Formats: sequence, C-alpha cells, structure tokens
Amino acid sequence: MNALHSDVAIIGGGLSGLTLAYRLESIGRSVRLFEGRTRLGGRIHTLYPPDGPSLEMGATWLGRKHTALWDLLEELNVEVFEQRHERIALFQPGARSAVQGIHLPAGEPPSYRIRGGSDTLIQALNLRLRETDVRTGCAVTGLRRGVDGVEILTDKGLFTATTVVSTLPPDLLVRGVDLAPALPRELTDLARQTDTWMGRSIKVALTYNHPFWRENGRSGTFFSNAGPVTEMYDHSNAADDVYALKAFADPRLSELSPDRRRQRVVEQLVGVYGPAAGRYTDYRETPWAAEPFTTHPAAADLLPHQNQGHALFRRPFWDGHLWLAGTETATAFPGYMEGAVRSAEWTAARLRQ
Repeated sequence: MNALHSDVAIIGGGLSGLTLAYRLESIGRSVRLFEGRTRLGGRIHTLYPPDGPSLEMGATWLGRKHTALWDLLEELNVEVFEQRHERIALFQPGARSAVQGIHLPAGEPPSYRIRGGSDTLIQALNLRLRETDVRTGCAVTGLRRGVDGVEILTDKGLFTATTVVSTLPPDLLVRGVDLAPALPRELTDLARQTDTWMGRSIKVALTYNHPFWRENGRSGTFFSNAGPVTEMYDHSNAADDVYALKAFADPRLSELSPDRRRQRVVEQLVGVYGPAAGRYTDYRETPWAAEPFTTHPAAADLLPHQNQGHALFRRPFWDGHLWLAGTETATAFPGYMEGAVRSAEWTAARLRQ
C-alpha cells in the first residue's frame, strides 16, 4: 500500500483531532493527523513564562457536568484543581461610573482548571499516539474525492486516505479548504453562519509578584461594560504561589497595535485597582481573530454559539468518506472542551461501524 495512504486522515490537531486519533489508533486504524500550526492543541494554547504560572490563552475551565472531558482526564491521569472562588466581584457599569462590589451567588458549582495548564491534556494525548503519523506545520489546502477515498492536498505534498475527518471550525473548512466536489449548498451556507468558538476573542494575562486584588475587600473577578477588559479572573497556579490575572478584552481592540492594546488594558486596571496593577512582571495576549488556523479573514461577525451543534454537521458526506467533527459540531456543550471531546467520541463510534 502507498506509504502516503492511511485509513483515516484527521484535519486539525486540537482536542477533537487528538482524541479521535487516540480512539481510532486503539482499534487498529492507521491514522494521519495534519495540523497547520507548528504546535498541537488548536484552541487550547497554554503559555509558560519562565517565572510565572501557566497562562491559558485558550480553553481554560471545566466543571463536573463535563462528563466526557472528566472521564478522559481520569483515563489519562491528568489532574485538575479548583478555580479560586471569590465571594464578591468588581463591576464597572460604564467608563465614568464608580466600580462597585457585587456579591456572587452562593452555592454555585465550582469550576476547575487542569493542573499544569490545559496543554497538559494535549501532551498526554500526543504521548499515547504510538502509531499515528502526526504532522505539524502541514496545512491542508484541498480535498479531492477519489474512486476509493480522498486525496489530501497540503503545503507539504499529496496524501490519500479512505476517510477524512475535518475537526476545523466549519466556517474555516468551507472558506479555507478547496473541496471537490463542493459540499451541499445547505451545508456551506450553514457553516458560513456558524460561530467559531473563540474566533474573535482576545485573551490577556498579566503576572504579578503579589496578589494585590485579594486585599482590602477587592477581588480578581471583574466585569466591565466599559472595557477594554470586559471579564477577568484570578489565574494564579494550583499551589497559589505564583500569581496572575486573566481577562477577556473587547474584540474590537484587534484593530489596535499590540502596544496600544496593552496600554489600554493596563490603564483600565490601574484605574480600578490602583498603581499595583501597573507593576506586572509579564504581559501576554492572544487575539484569536489573527490566528489563520482558527478564524478565516472573511468570517462573519455572528452571535456567540450561533448554529453550533446543528444536526447537519453530523451527516457523512462524499458517500461516507468525509466527516465533520470538532466542538462546533457537538450535540451538547458545543464551543467548549466538553463539546470537543464528545464530538471526537461520537465520530470514533461511527467510524468503528
């Protein structure tokens, strides 16, 4: 058999793609996985500053209700820890409004983070892929339906597979990959109107030597109607001995330069917390709209989670030789890590048949 042929080719090396490869390899399928980035993880993206905590620029939290993800973490012996819970949050109603303290509801189920960073899960999956051909820095540019499978065009050459599974965001697949024959118009239109999870998010993290936000009745949990930071949480490590804040910034800030974005963020935090907020030891950010393997430049600005989980995404195409997977296609919790795992498990079950 052609050395460049596999039973299954998976497009995308994020949580869905790696989980699917792990399941298929375990039942003896030959698998090749293509990831356009030079790293694995997709929208799980953990940074590791030399002297600070791991910083999540992508997927971060899980809960007990996320049963598929929880089961996978236990299977892989990946530990979690409870997100620090604040009794109050700071709220900024408007740019000229005084910051208020608001009490958070009691009895809410806790959120958890992955010990060592969400990337720990990605590395655990990758380490268990003994036979899968994982190719990073290899972007799929086209798919061609063949007589007995699919030709896969990449920027590193031509490959073939009996079955292809795309775990790309649906919008990115139909806009960014040349497909022949074209997918049904109904699917293409739906994909273009499906929100890409985190597609326009801007994640920001600042590290500090001291958690000043825990003093004087303040809180690391912060919400603002004014921006540029709209939502923020304590992001210190599991041992609680290195400290950070992690925030979501207004997506419209993607139009600014990185330096100007940082200036705006720091000015706001200093205005809320005082001079201590300006004495950060590290500042990191990820504007996801600038990530070409997440968001297509022509992507529409849609409502959060719009059309995610639509039943059409779970139909086979090209006589069963092409499938769509990934968190946007999941029947439950689409747009979250749980959705990514559920989609992979569902797809693996169909391909076993």
